Amino acid sequence: NNPITNQTMVRLSLAIVALTISTSHGFAPAFLPRTTPTTTKSSLRMSDTTYDFDVAIIGCGVGGHGAALHARGQSLTTAVFSGSDVGGTCVNRGCVPSKALLAASGRVRDMEDTEHLAALGIKVGGVEYDRQGIADHAKNLASRVKGNLENSLIGLDVSVIEGRGMLTGNPGEVKDELTGKVYNCKNIILAPGSIPFVPPGITVDEETVFTSDGALELKSVPEWVAIIGSGYIGLEFSDVYTALGAEVTFIEALPMLMPTFDREIAKQAERMLIKPRAIDFRLNVFASEVTPGIAGEKPVTIKMIDATTKEHVETIEVDAAMVATGRVPNTANMGLEDAGITASRGFIAVDDHMRVQVSHEDPTIIPNVYCIGDANGKMMLAHAASAQGISAVENIVGRDHVVNHDAIPAACFTHPEIAMVGPTEEQAIELAAKEGWTLGKSKGSFKANSKALAEGEGNGMAKVLFKQETGHVVAVHIIGIHAADLIQECSNAVSAGTTVQELSMMVHTHPTLCEVLDEAFKGAVGMSSH
Repeated sequence: NNPITNQTMVRLSLAIVALTISTSHGFAPAFLPRTTPTTTKSSLRMSDTTYDFDVAIIGCGVGGHGAALHARGQSLTTAVFSGSDVGGTCVNRGCVPSKALLAASGRVRDMEDTEHLAALGIKVGGVEYDRQGIADHAKNLASRVKGNLENSLIGLDVSVIEGRGMLTGNPGEVKDELTGKVYNCKNIILAPGSIPFVPPGITVDEETVFTSDGALELKSVPEWVAIIGSGYIGLEFSDVYTALGAEVTFIEALPMLMPTFDREIAKQAERMLIKPRAIDFRLNVFASEVTPGIAGEKPVTIKMIDATTKEHVETIEVDAAMVATGRVPNTANMGLEDAGITASRGFIAVDDHMRVQVSHEDPTIIPNVYCIGDANGKMMLAHAASAQGISAVENIVGRDHVVNHDAIPAACFTHPEIAMVGPTEEQAIELAAKEGWTLGKSKGSFKANSKALAEGEGNGMAKVLFKQETGHVVAVHIIGIHAADLIQECSNAVSAGTTVQELSMMVHTHPTLCEVLDEAFKGAVGMSSH
């Protein structure tokens, strides 16, 4: 009975045009126009009287949150089983609070670098910091972001269920571990995240021997801390501790520091982030036994054995030890076996559409069950989990979607930062030999960048790896000031299939740090940048 207004007609026309354009190019729109919920079912809505929810998400980290938002965007009734942990590892015990610690400690490092400041014409007196104040900054930031996430779910009518979700032996059922109530769900997305891995022989008390969970509380700044593992987490915390006055010893099981990094970048990182600081290291050794101490009274004892011979090589006593040996899926005791799912070391097998398979050996699909994030092991990054969550929902509503993991960037937020997208140069060489193409390489330097020099931050480089036959970007690795922000342009290039020929002709703002990339892109095609 209500007349259609001109404004409504315009909106309908725009929607029809958008759909026409997208379908004429052979793809469906990734995000349908938002509409006000009504009692009438849309073509995407799957609810009927037999289901409590169209989508139930077990876990509420960045991946589960992203999946829930997108599910509501598609008008699907949605529940999130939060396990009393809205925000998950990233927000509460990972990415977010660690960036707060890095930001605060980084300010301390900058203000104590009198030589750097003098070059800028700045003089400062003694620098002091409040350890508890820095710890509170991290805690308060995590709390604020967690609240924002929870409010966004409530605002979109997502049912946030406090208990942890568990699978039962019946298809579509999710049991609330807290209350015992069972919900019947059309689709289930598993997003339980991960927990720190503690190797055998290491005793953790989260006081003097701690994982990243305990380290983020910054209960103290030890005079001497051993960090077991030299990956992303260990490297970032070495940055925090040394900035606040601690000495660090890395204990690495492999024969090189930062073993997962591109080797050329790792060498640069050792020169910039390790050698100038109060850091030493032991390589090719296992921390076979770590015994907690008592802060201020009794040291932590670390026994080390040779990684090859397994013979004892050294015992050291330190004030504290941080275990940064990676993470494992948080999939224990959630009913996987009852649902016919066999995990491998905790990891759940999925296909490219995030659909859960019986096992890594048996690709049979478990109907209407998806797994995203750390639990599937495809790429253990928060933003990868979010992308996978969105992709799972796309596939639930019938729009075929596969995440391009080769185009997902990663970053280590040290000072300066390290960032990358795509394989290392070593991996790219193997890939080129296997697939029959020629690897090209071009570099840009922060030493020649006006903005970096103005900041007194001329150390660093960007390396672009590409296919010489086609010009397509394969990978980019950056170490230098704001590398984590610069990498996104490169990620987009990999995702869109942009060539170095095209990138070399794109205009970059002057003077900005992104001209380091412009230099590399131009160098790839034999051009020079000014």
